[in-house]
This record gives sequence, C-alpha cells and structure tokens, in this order.
Amino acid sequence: MSLVKRTDRLPFILEDIFNTDWFGGTSSVSKIGLNTPAVNIKETDDSFTIDLAAPGLTKEDFVIELDTNVLLISSEVSKEIKEERETYTRKEFGYSTFKRSFTLPDTVKTVDILASYDNGVLSVKLPKKEEAKVQPKRSIEIS
Repeated sequence: MSLVKRTDRLPFILEDIFNTDWFGGTSSVSKIGLNTPAVNIKETDDSFTIDLAAPGLTKEDFVIELDTNVLLISSEVSKEIKEERETYTRKEFGYSTFKRSFTLPDTVKTVDILASYDNGVLSVKLPKKEEAKVQPKRSIEIS
C-alpha cells in the first residue's frame, strides 16, 4: 500500500461539494444545464437544419422567433426542489437561460420554417427557396 500525499485534492473536493447532492446522487440543480447548448448546422440540397443539444428541457421551455432574417432560439428555465424530512429540510433551486441567434441567408424560405424537439435535441428545419435549390444537370441546345 502506497501512502502518497495528494496536494492537488482541494479542487476535486470543491468540485464534489458543488456537483453532488448532500444525500447521495447527483444534484438535481446541475441537471438543468447551465451552459449554452452546442449546435450543429447541416446543409442539404433542399434545406438547412439546426440541431441544438438541450437535454432535460421540454418543447415548452423554448422560444423561437424570426426577426427579418435573424432566427433567435432562447430558453429560460427555473426549477425549485424542496424536501422536508424529520431531521432536515433541503431546498434547492436552479435557473438556466440561453439565447442563440443565427443570421439566415436570403435563400431560406422563412414562411416554411419548422421546429421539433425529440430526445433532448431541438431541430429547426430551414427550407431553401426553389430558386436556391441545386438544379439537376441538363444539356443546353445551341441555336
């Protein structure tokens, strides 16, 4: 058995205190997600798709707005947990908010934008205007 003095343990202890529930398990507050969600943007011939990773939220937690050619996705969530037992009372609360904005190209058909939320991912589909879609190769006759 090795007796090694750990001088670097203090940051880990503080991390444990702030990230762990005092009575076992992971803190419910930390499940809210206090960071700006990651985003993937994919382009196909017909559309753009914005996928925003936001597990633990519901579709009602999002606000999606379009102002001219700027798409704004935001969320504001507040949660409170209160647990009362014979020997103690525990009260935790959490607040999470984020805003992401995207300047849309003129090729997006803004009236047909669709959004869905499934398995922790918000997907916003931005269809392209007909004239912006890739046209098939064709031959042009010379006159």
